[in-house]
Amino acid sequence: MSSKEPITAYPSTELKKQNQEGGPGLDAKLEPTAVWTQLEYQGEDGKPYLKEYEGRGLLKDKAVLITGGDSGIGRAVAILMAREGADISFVYLPEEEEDANLTRKAIEEAGRKCNPMALNLREEANCIKAVEQHIKAFGRLNVLVNNSAMQEICNDLQDIDLSVVEKTYRTNIFSVFAITKYALKHMRRGSAIVNSSSVAAYMGNPQLVDYSSTKGAITTFTRSLAQQQASKGIRVNAVAPGIIWTPLQPATKNNPPDAMNSLGISDCPLNRPGMPAEVATAYVFLASPMGSYCTGETLHVSGGIEMQG
Repeated sequence: MSSKEPITAYPSTELKKQNQEGGPGLDAKLEPTAVWTQLEYQGEDGKPYLKEYEGRGLLKDKAVLITGGDSGIGRAVAILMAREGADISFVYLPEEEEDANLTRKAIEEAGRKCNPMALNLREEANCIKAVEQHIKAFGRLNVLVNNSAMQEICNDLQDIDLSVVEKTYRTNIFSVFAITKYALKHMRRGSAIVNSSSVAAYMGNPQLVDYSSTKGAITTFTRSLAQQQASKGIRVNAVAPGIIWTPLQPATKNNPPDAMNSLGISDCPLNRPGMPAEVATAYVFLASPMGSYCTGETLHVSGGIEMQG
């Protein structure tokens, strides 16, 4: 590893070569295990250590709907929001059942109700169903987190498969339009929407042109919808994660397995990939009263990567 490796309690030096290409991308198969619920503190001896996130009732008795909530950032957001007092619905793909079960268990261990839904949100009917099933379960919708995403690497646009481009757009941005459309009629003053953008929306990525452009669309969607809904008291914001240790990377088609054992190293000033827990706190902030004067904003959680635009 690089001599610039920071002192951190998060996994950073024991990253392993791995490949989940062609699979759903499971946290259960990620090595080392990601960190979903622990934040880093400094001990009296100056050494870092991890401590479990403790909620403060910031989302007490709220009802939250999260897409892509079974693993990675979505899982961390679901658990932290449950610890803040929210009941959680989350959407996942049927092939991600293993991860979904672990997320459901963690939410219930936080003392909150959980409503997992196995749905493919590329289909509009399933976006409608997700909202309807959430309302049936909880009777209210206070926070919507649009987090579902996919990506496939292509090094030259001349070689890109347009069917993959369509799939990426349906997953990453069309579903955001659809589920938000059907969610808004259930949202009232004080409700919040938090979308998952990416550093790729600002920097671009030559291997992920279609993915990057969908994340740019999400950023602009966030700014525009925030202006539209402000008079109703509904806040709309986004988070732009940097390089985060999630199953999305090893499951990405055409991503070399050995890319994982150096993920994030030398790519940002903190010289390591971020952990889902480190990003999830930004979603909690934007969804909670702490973010009451934020709308149309994108919070960058990138380990210090310089943003453009």
